[in-house]
Amino acid sequence: MALGRARVERGALAPLVRRAPGSLGRGAASYGLQLTGSGPRGAAVVRGTEAAGPRRDFVGYGRRPPAVHWPGGASVVVNVVVNYESGAEYSLGDGDGRNDTWGEYSYQIGPEVRDLGTETHFEFGSRAGIWRLVRLFDRLGVPVTLGACALALQRNPELADWLVESGNDVIAHGWRWTEMSGVERDQERDEIRRAVQVIGELTGTPPRGWYLRSFPSVNTRELLVEEGGFVYDSDSCNDELPWFADVGGRPFLVVPYSKLYNDVRYLIAPTYATPRHFYETLRAGLDYLCGEADRGEGRRMMTVGVHERWSGQAARTSALADFLEYARDRPDVVLMRRGDIADWWIDNHHDWDPPAARRGRS
Repeated sequence: MALGRARVERGALAPLVRRAPGSLGRGAASYGLQLTGSGPRGAAVVRGTEAAGPRRDFVGYGRRPPAVHWPGGASVVVNVVVNYESGAEYSLGDGDGRNDTWGEYSYQIGPEVRDLGTETHFEFGSRAGIWRLVRLFDRLGVPVTLGACALALQRNPELADWLVESGNDVIAHGWRWTEMSGVERDQERDEIRRAVQVIGELTGTPPRGWYLRSFPSVNTRELLVEEGGFVYDSDSCNDELPWFADVGGRPFLVVPYSKLYNDVRYLIAPTYATPRHFYETLRAGLDYLCGEADRGEGRRMMTVGVHERWSGQAARTSALADFLEYARDRPDVVLMRRGDIADWWIDNHHDWDPPAARRGRS
């Protein structure tokens, strides 16, 4: 099978035709990645139906995940992603022809009238909420990752200054905080390039990771590889460990995100009645993940997603502060920047026992 017509698969529905260890590089082979045929123009074929974009994987690492070794021998690494979206959301003032609905309530005012309530909810995030979170991170000395929409960061350059001074990293959250799942390929390419340019100019370093508002398009990952400079994306929520996707015959790292360990639950059902519910959810998840490692069931990664307009409210910040103090003080937990997790995985995954070599063990 020609490499140009091959697709990397782990647990695909289509029949597996052969293994090709080493043909996609050491990283792909070491995780038991398998090759399957491709349809016209390289599209995935499932039961005779052409499907654009990445193929679905229902198996992943399977029953026996890789024997991961995190820095310092940690059982779990925790990454906090601070979603910075204020100033990049839908608004009539930016010519979108609609208002956003992700402020403090999900009610939408008709497109002919500005929703000043939701606008000010977002403005709280950029004016006050983000700085409360910054003070918390600085006080506790914990590393975090800023998930920044480029336009939002451009409208608040002082935040970019803090990012550089603090040494924390950034993952690009799109040019704007708008839905990209159905846009044309050329438009998405232009927005990726614009975001890369603006974030690079503001921070001195182009972004190395990418994720979008809720849903990527079928072209997103290919466009990231085409752009170059990206090490990983985080649009997937399908695992608790990084993994390699195939993009045009090349392995590309995916560092999964989480919509569960996420303060979005202050807005959407099932909602948190109090900030304590957010803290209890985070602590319960971390305790269980550490327990799995203690039982020899594998080490994991935990992503905590927060937003400046939600967790930047004082009552909610208290819940995040309690969790960060708890996680920081556990000897079996390490808080890391997202880019550092990606680098660690790329640099060290070859040393871990690949799943294919363990399947025959009792």
